[in-house]
Amino acid sequence: MSTLIKGTAILTMGLFLSKVLGIIYVIPFYGMVGEENIGLYQYAYIPYNLMLSLAISGAPIAFSKFVAKYNSLGDYETGRRLLKSGLLTMMITGFVSFLALYFFAGPLAELTIDENEKIHSVQDVKEVIQWVSFALIVVPFMSLFRGFFQGYNFMMPTAVSQLIEQIVRIIFLLAGAYAVLNIFGGSARTAVEVAVLSAFVGALGGVLVLFYYWNKKKGEYNELRASSVESYDVNLRDMYKEIAIYAVPVVFLGIANPLFQFIDMLTFNRAMGGTENAASSGIYLSILNFTAHKLVMIPVMLATGFSMALIPLITRYFTKQEFSLVNRTLDQAFQILLFLTLPAVVGMTLLSDELYHIFYEISDAGSEILAHYLPVAILFALFPVTASILQGINQQKWIILNLLTGLLLKLALNIPLIKLFETDGAIAATIIGYVVAIGMNLIVIKVTLKYKSDMVLRRLFLITLMSAAMAVAVYATLAVLDLFLGMDTKLHSVARILIVGAVGGAVYGFLGLKTGIAQKLLGERLTKYTKRFGF
Repeated sequence: MSTLIKGTAILTMGLFLSKVLGIIYVIPFYGMVGEENIGLYQYAYIPYNLMLSLAISGAPIAFSKFVAKYNSLGDYETGRRLLKSGLLTMMITGFVSFLALYFFAGPLAELTIDENEKIHSVQDVKEVIQWVSFALIVVPFMSLFRGFFQGYNFMMPTAVSQLIEQIVRIIFLLAGAYAVLNIFGGSARTAVEVAVLSAFVGALGGVLVLFYYWNKKKGEYNELRASSVESYDVNLRDMYKEIAIYAVPVVFLGIANPLFQFIDMLTFNRAMGGTENAASSGIYLSILNFTAHKLVMIPVMLATGFSMALIPLITRYFTKQEFSLVNRTLDQAFQILLFLTLPAVVGMTLLSDELYHIFYEISDAGSEILAHYLPVAILFALFPVTASILQGINQQKWIILNLLTGLLLKLALNIPLIKLFETDGAIAATIIGYVVAIGMNLIVIKVTLKYKSDMVLRRLFLITLMSAAMAVAVYATLAVLDLFLGMDTKLHSVARILIVGAVGGAVYGFLGLKTGIAQKLLGERLTKYTKRFGF
C-alpha cells in the first residue's frame, strides 16, 4: 500500500470513528437531560459549529498543501517559518472568535428565542452559547498543527488527536452531566452548561496528543530543516495569500450545513409564533436541528467517504487533460453516492419510528420529522461531492456563488414556508436551497467538462427500482413483525431494525449483484468474491 493511500486510509478511519462516537453519545446524554433540554444544547452548538468552521475550515488542508509543496522542493525552512507564524495567527484567530461568540451570545439568544417560548429563556440560551465559546480558543491552534503533520504526509497525529479529542469530550460530557444531576442534585440546565464546556476539554486532549507527536518527530524534522536547500524566502504576506486561495473554497464547504441550520435557529421559533403549535416550537427545532439531524447525517457520512475518494483522481485526470477519464470517474462518483445513499435513506425512512426510539424515545413528532427530513440526506451528500469536483477542475469560485444563492433562497423562503407547513416548511426551504446550489454546481461541471449524465440517469432509474423492491420487502417484514414483536422496549426496536435491515439488505444486495451494478461500482475485489457465489 502506498504511503499516500495508507495515510488517507488512516485519516478517513480516524474521522469515521470520531463521527460514529459523535452520534452514539447522544443516546445516554438524551436519557439524562430529556427532550426539552437537548434543545438548549443545540442552541449552543449551531453557532459554535459555524464560528468553528469559519475559524478553521480549510486551515489544515491549505496548510498541509503549502508545507507539502515546499517540502517537495527540498525547502523545509519555509514550512517551519509558516508554522511559527501560523500558530500565533491561529491563536489570535481563536481568541477573536471566542470573544465574538461570547459577547454576541446575548443578541444571538434574543434573535433565537421568541417571546412566546415557554421552555427556555433568552438568558438560558445566552449562557450555554458563552460556555461553548471557550473551545474556540484552542481548536484553531490545534487545526494548524494537524495541517503541519499532514504536510509531511504523517496522518497519524490528525487521526489520533481527532479520536482522543472526541473521546475526552464525550467522557467529560457524560460524566459532568451525570455528576450535576445525580451527585450534586443540580438542574438539567446546569448539566447542559457543563456538557457544552466539554468541547473545550476535548480540544485540550487533542492538543496534548499533538504535542506528544511533535516531541516524537521534532528531531527528525529538525534534521530535514538543517539539510534544507536555500529557502525560497517567501514573505509572510505571499504565504498567507497562497493559503487563502487553498482555504476559502474549503471554508464555504465547511460552513454550508451549519449555515442552513443557523438560518433555522434564527427564524424557526418566531415563524412558529402564530401557529397552533407555537408552544412546542423549541422542541420541534431541537428535533430538526439536533436529534433528527444526527440520524440524517449517517447515510451522508457513509456515502461521501466512498465518493470523495475519487476526487483526487478527477483532479489528476483534469490536470493531464484526459477528459474522457474525468467523465468516467465523475460517473462512478455519482453512481456510488446514489447506490449507497438512496437505499439507506429509504430503509431509514421506513424504520424512523424504531430509530428514533433507540436513540431517544418513542415520539410521534420525532419520528415524523425524521422521516420527512431523511430524503434531504441525498442532497447533503451531493453538495460536498459536486463542490469538491469544482475545486478539482479549478472552478472553485462557483462554490461560493452557488452556495450563497442556495442560502439566500433558504433565508427568503424559510419564514413563509414555516408559517404554512411548520417543520415541513423549514425542510422544504432547505431542499429548495440545496437543489438550486447543487443544480448550479452541475451546470458548471457540465459546461466545463462537456459532461453528459446519461449513464448516471440510467443507473439512477435502476437504483430507484432496486430501492423500491427493497422498500416493499421492508414494509412487508414490518407488517409481519407488528403481529408479534412491537416496540415495547428499546431492545425490541433494535431487534426489529436488525431483522428488517437483514431482509432489506439481502434484497438490495441480491438485486445489486444480479444486475451487476454492485460489481461495476465497487470494483474488482468485490467481483472476485461474488464469482464464487455465481453472481
